[in-house]
Amino acid sequence: MSAPGYGLPNDPRNNNPFAQRQQHPPPSFPHPRHEYDADSDLGDHYGSANSSTTRLAGSPGYYDQNAAGSESDGHGRHYNASVDSHASAASISPFADPGVGSSEPYPAWSADRQIPMSTEEIEDIFLDLTQKFGFQRDSMRNMFDFTMHLLDSRASRMTPNQALLTLHADYIGGQNANYRKWYFAAQLNLDDAVGQSQNPGLQRLKSVKGVKTAGSKSLDSASNRWRNAMNNMSQYDRLRQIALYLLCWGEAGNVRFTPECLCFIFKCADDYYRSPDCQNRVEPVPEGLYLNSVIKPLYKFMRDQGYEVIDGKFVRRERDHEQIIGYDDINQLFWYPEGLSKIVLSDHTRLVDVPPAQRFMKLSRVEWNRVFFKTYFEKRSTAHLLVNFNRVWILHISVYYFYTAFNSPKVFAPKNKANPSPEMTWSAVALGGAVSTTIMILATIAEFSYIPTTWNNASHLTTRLIFLLVILALTAGPTFYIAMVDGRPNQSQLPLILGIVQFFISVVATVAFGLIPSGRMFGDRVAGKSRKYMASQTFTASYPALASSARSASILLWVLIFGCKFAESYFFLTSSFSSPIAVMARTKVQACNDKIFGNALCTNQVPFTLAIMYVMDLYWRSFSLGLSIWTPWKDIYTRMPKRIYAKLLQRARWRSSTSPRLVLVSQIWNAVIISMYREHLLSIDHVQRLLYHQVDAPDGRRTLRAPPFFTNQDGKGFKDNFFPAGGEAERRISFFASSLTTALPEPLPVDAMPTFTVLVPHYAEKILLSLREIIREEDQNTRVTLLEYLKQLHPVEWDNFVKDTKILAEETDAMDGTSSQANEKSAKADDLPFYCIGFKTSSPEYTLRTRIWASLRAQTLYRTVSGMMNYSKAIKLLYRVENPDIVHTFGGNTERLERELEKMARRKFKFTISMQRFSKFNKEEHENAEFLLRAYPDLQIAYLDEEPGPRGGEAKLFSALIDGHSELDEATGRRKPKFRVELPGNPILGDGKSDNQNHAMIFYRGEYLQLIDANQDNYLEECLKIRNILGEFEEYSVSSQSPYAQGGHKEFAKSPVAIVGTREYIFSENIGVLGDIAAGKEQTFGTMTARALAWIGGKLHYGHPDFLNATFMNTRGGVSKAQKGLHLNEDIFAGMNAFGRGGRIKHSEYYQCGKGRDLGFGTILNFQTKIGTGMGEQMLSREYYYLGTQLPIDRFLTFYYGHPGFHINNILVIYSIQVFMVTLLYIGTLNKQLAICKVDAQGNVILGQAGCYNLIPVFDWIRRCIVSIFLVFFIAFLPLFLQELVERGTGKALLRLGKHFLSLSPIFEVFSTQIYSHIYMGMRNLLLLLYATMAIWIPHLIYFWGSVFLICRFIIDYREFLRWMSRGTTLSKKSSWYGYCRLSRTMITGYKKKRLGHPSEKLSGDVPRASWRTVIFSEVVWPICSATLFVVAYMFVKSFRDKDGNENPSPLIRIAIVSIGPVVWNAAVLMSLFLLSLFLGPMMESYTKFGPIMAGLAHTLSLLGLVASFEFFWFLELWDASHAVLGVISIIAVQRAIQKILIAVFLTREYKHDETNRAWWTGKWYGRGLGTSAMSQPAREFIVKIVEMSLWSSDFLLGHFLLIILTPPILIPFANRLHSTMLFWLRPSKQIRPPLFSTKLKRQRRWIVIKYTVLYALVIATLAALIALPALMRDRITFNCSICKSI
Repeated sequence: MSAPGYGLPNDPRNNNPFAQRQQHPPPSFPHPRHEYDADSDLGDHYGSANSSTTRLAGSPGYYDQNAAGSESDGHGRHYNASVDSHASAASISPFADPGVGSSEPYPAWSADRQIPMSTEEIEDIFLDLTQKFGFQRDSMRNMFDFTMHLLDSRASRMTPNQALLTLHADYIGGQNANYRKWYFAAQLNLDDAVGQSQNPGLQRLKSVKGVKTAGSKSLDSASNRWRNAMNNMSQYDRLRQIALYLLCWGEAGNVRFTPECLCFIFKCADDYYRSPDCQNRVEPVPEGLYLNSVIKPLYKFMRDQGYEVIDGKFVRRERDHEQIIGYDDINQLFWYPEGLSKIVLSDHTRLVDVPPAQRFMKLSRVEWNRVFFKTYFEKRSTAHLLVNFNRVWILHISVYYFYTAFNSPKVFAPKNKANPSPEMTWSAVALGGAVSTTIMILATIAEFSYIPTTWNNASHLTTRLIFLLVILALTAGPTFYIAMVDGRPNQSQLPLILGIVQFFISVVATVAFGLIPSGRMFGDRVAGKSRKYMASQTFTASYPALASSARSASILLWVLIFGCKFAESYFFLTSSFSSPIAVMARTKVQACNDKIFGNALCTNQVPFTLAIMYVMDLYWRSFSLGLSIWTPWKDIYTRMPKRIYAKLLQRARWRSSTSPRLVLVSQIWNAVIISMYREHLLSIDHVQRLLYHQVDAPDGRRTLRAPPFFTNQDGKGFKDNFFPAGGEAERRISFFASSLTTALPEPLPVDAMPTFTVLVPHYAEKILLSLREIIREEDQNTRVTLLEYLKQLHPVEWDNFVKDTKILAEETDAMDGTSSQANEKSAKADDLPFYCIGFKTSSPEYTLRTRIWASLRAQTLYRTVSGMMNYSKAIKLLYRVENPDIVHTFGGNTERLERELEKMARRKFKFTISMQRFSKFNKEEHENAEFLLRAYPDLQIAYLDEEPGPRGGEAKLFSALIDGHSELDEATGRRKPKFRVELPGNPILGDGKSDNQNHAMIFYRGEYLQLIDANQDNYLEECLKIRNILGEFEEYSVSSQSPYAQGGHKEFAKSPVAIVGTREYIFSENIGVLGDIAAGKEQTFGTMTARALAWIGGKLHYGHPDFLNATFMNTRGGVSKAQKGLHLNEDIFAGMNAFGRGGRIKHSEYYQCGKGRDLGFGTILNFQTKIGTGMGEQMLSREYYYLGTQLPIDRFLTFYYGHPGFHINNILVIYSIQVFMVTLLYIGTLNKQLAICKVDAQGNVILGQAGCYNLIPVFDWIRRCIVSIFLVFFIAFLPLFLQELVERGTGKALLRLGKHFLSLSPIFEVFSTQIYSHIYMGMRNLLLLLYATMAIWIPHLIYFWGSVFLICRFIIDYREFLRWMSRGTTLSKKSSWYGYCRLSRTMITGYKKKRLGHPSEKLSGDVPRASWRTVIFSEVVWPICSATLFVVAYMFVKSFRDKDGNENPSPLIRIAIVSIGPVVWNAAVLMSLFLLSLFLGPMMESYTKFGPIMAGLAHTLSLLGLVASFEFFWFLELWDASHAVLGVISIIAVQRAIQKILIAVFLTREYKHDETNRAWWTGKWYGRGLGTSAMSQPAREFIVKIVEMSLWSSDFLLGHFLLIILTPPILIPFANRLHSTMLFWLRPSKQIRPPLFSTKLKRQRRWIVIKYTVLYALVIATLAALIALPALMRDRITFNCSICKSI
């Protein structure tokens, strides 16, 4: 049985757990098998040692083994057998219906269908593999069932032979199988000899230089040999390979995230299986050996990258992504031969030097810690934007440079001439090419820091860098020469020729760099033929080709968009910019002087302003366009029956059937309507008008009458007759009708459709609302119960529910004989409880009905489960309708018919919830989960089961599965699991969701997966389209050719469909305007953008109702990525992964699921934060790097604008507003201080104005900029409006748009943009705007004032505000100003690892200190730059003489004194109070108020100091308001810079507790658990307190200014009613009642209102007096202060 080339007979197998214990001759097995071509390249891989057919014929049947064998595994470890381990009947699926004897668990794989091998034979293969490799019994049973479901699913629509062939092609050997791709990428076909002489890694390193190795090693011949080997393989071997792969995959745990690592393990296992060593062994290997020796070492390496053990607990390491060797780094090692040659054993030999057949045995001895390394550094740096999106910057910045340079001739003209020479013009404009090349050079240098230079792809970077430096010399060099010779007399034509050539080289370079992906320059990693790039191509750049029409559309779309963009930019923005440039380029300000700087700064104020305008003009250019697609809207309801018949029903089977079409359609339609009635969407009257009814025909036969809904379409208000206007029923029926107008794939018969699974990850989401949650008030401020709120939102549905409940109650009463005939009045009074809370008696069946009604309208798991279980109903309905013969077969026996339908539904559809915390549920959660299982017995729950380990040892974790049929364990009251598979360790190493999905993944069944979130919903009419949507995977009609036959493989060459995207309907759309905005955003982004982008190949995101090709995704690393932090938006990474590895992503428009969103301001803020954070992490990822540097330009732009571009644009918008405000400030200073020339109607300067400055064009340019904002703003609303127009008609579209504008929803965008910035930025903009308005008034600025007022539009209860400001000084409060201040500080300082003395409780939340690079730029350099900017503006204003002709004192000294004064004052106050508390504190220990008094004193003195310094400055400015505002802006900027530098430079890490804060105020430093730090901490706390005092006093004033701004709207009568109407779109009469207070509470509230109104009025009056009185009394106030005059 031995094969040539396999290991030596005397192989020293020391410590090998798989080593043979005793030799036995193998039992023979008379099974025909096909030998391989022994001298082929594949001889070793699928060599003549292919005795895989040898089966342990004499081994006892698995289910009959004695208990001892299943209990202990030879290592002294005990496995508790799960419930089915000792089942008597072999090979029955554990999911088979226990009620029926289950004659055939896998009907399509039955003996009468010419199956290549029986179920028993397949089971024997699994048993044999389990005994050879030591897989777990439960895992084996699970994977056997998994495989049988796959075969059953495939064989139901093709021959069983073809089913097995295609399955093997998908998993192992086909053109699109990941294993085959990996086999060639890692060049294992060259691995045909062993040892140093011909090792693939060394061999390749030699052969790269172009030396051919001996023998035919070309790829084509190798793939042909592969195909022949696969073709000659027996079906038995094919199934054995599938089984081995699945068994390896089923126990791999977190190793499933590294698909190529798994391929490597499988190859080693497969080689080992076919070796004589394995075949000759008889004694079974101990159970669990594969897990312990192969998977656990890998898992431990993965876990130790992110976690370490401290005090016996796993604690997150303080490492950022760039220091963690993550799943992707581990996986990429297996891509390249050099990587595989790095795998070393404990005795320092390399694994590749071991013969292939022996490698599997050696895996347990690999030292993984020495093997892996980083293959891409995910550094936190903005340079990622440069590397990944360099083409975007080139297209924007370089083109901007070309335009602007051409329009700024005066900037580069010689001093003595008005215009530059032609050669200078050509050359200066040509520098645009140098700009492009510089961007490329910076991107290349940054790329060096992301890729390890030792790795095999750094060589092309060096080549690229050298080439770019040459291009830079060509595009920038001539300019230096031309500038030197320019203006010399008697010049030749050479400079002009040089300039023109330079210009054209620049244009070519810019176009080339803008269009060619950087990854395809110098060594094409995408389409290059070199084997060097093969792995990179296979796994990162196998982009599926677009159809020619889609590709043409893609290119045309982007040519059009950028054509429009460049034309608009040139004519609207750049050419209009040329006149300000012309008047400003050379203007010098005269007659100005500064005491310190002379006139060096102030004369150049105009060029400074121009420079800022250039920056702003660049920002202003980023905006995008929306697209929409039209669909028809006529006769949509009348044609519906026809369409249901044509599109949803499979017609081939019963064209000969006697059932008329109407009968079939009526059954479907009636089922949909009745399901809506059961959901209380329709009342009984509506149902009567919508159903098909049986009536007597004139000839006496019974016939069906179509509902008037399909026939009567003319009458006005026809919809109101059929369903409640504007209700959920109308929306659903309308969508159902319009969706059937589109093209749908032809459905298969139900029994031939593929099996699919819905998987829901669940963590702590609500399962079912409890009665308390429904009828209890949320908090004492709202006084509204959840039920009240839901009744207001769904009045019609509540009404239907109450009617239903009353009927039920009457029936119950009648049965009990307690019904009574009361008069009408008392009957109404009796019904009150029904209308209030939905029940009159508190018996469980009534209260449960109310709980369910509410749960189905909130975001609960029950809603999701009941929605998704509609698939089961839909399959049963379709099966019954399309197979009338079944109904006849069972005659009147409805029970047996129902059982038959159930069986079909169970065979085709599985529903699994991955309840991570199930075993840790509390009593209520457990009852709710049990309720789900009782209501839906076919529901499966996968959960993590834990077994405590030995003392001090790790606990064992298991993936367990139960369903509603599982037996109850009497002892524990819990259900016994069907499968219980041990995991290598705790699977939750990442952010949770992807790990949760991954551990449950082994329990899915069938070919497709639908991944659903725990806040979604589904509807019966949508579930009826399931067969059409699965048809989108294009696997319904499979070629009858073998994928391995000579010509057959070409028919299987098309890229498989990996993901089919579908629509989401946000069911919170009706919850007021916030819900509507969120829904609108989702509709635009999630639906329309996806629809347009999917067609041109840009949809990467799988949203949550999407369907996935489970085999494709699971052989490529699973359905989501899971590295902690990095893969925060885990789903989009799966989309990018599938796209890069050759999977197509489609979007279907005709199917939708419901999706909930929480919609308060706070939750929207959190959601935006999550999306933003996730996008930030995506920017760091290698997927963005691959897509950004490898995609062709049109697909790259689609990807960019569909994904990261949206967020980058948001950042640019924020910055552009900042720059715009600074521009206004600078132009304001010019307007305030300089005499502006007057012009005539033609724009010419009127003569006779000596010393004036012509800045009119500049003011025109500002107006034009503001107008352009409005244009972009209205364009942004277009996509949503057009879609509404198409889908709901003109009226609805205008109504929705009108609601948005009346609710001021555009201002909400201001709010959500502020999330990206913060309130301080808003206040800074407010001050800048105030100065601009005083200095340069134009009516266009009103827009900005409106948005500023509404930024500040958050109504704060004044009392709560004051309490929040003063809380937390001595007692730690969750919500306090001190807590907020401390939290924002820790973003820079980070937390200390642990409390000295006693470890802080929850170490996992540690925040590390920000990196010094980030801190230096953002906290030191940037604040200093912005402060300089404002101080320069102030100095310019002060550089002119005053009205008396006196020179002003130095403005710089004035700013310094007024800025630093309050800081010094705070320091002095704090030092004296510190000494005071140090002496008094210990004496006053018993007096608890001592700390708060000291803190209050310090805060008050700090506030007084700040107010006094402002008053002093107000006096120094002699009450000139605009100068004072500009001065305040500068002072704030300087103080902000000082505070940031103090925090960033002088503060060490923060303690997790706030003991030091309390110690500071109370003077008691001992006993605080500070240890030796008690000496250094007071100094640190002193700096903290200086910063805190300054921040507190400025925040106190800022809060009051915002309140002053908010006061006028509050004084408008009925403002609160108006506000509620705007928010909720409910008439005042419909709004929820105001809260009712007791007399005592009323009295309390009245007193609070009076007290705080007086206080508020006092504070406001004081602040107003301090500003206004001095200005009013300026003539009477005289101070003779000689020092003041010199400041």
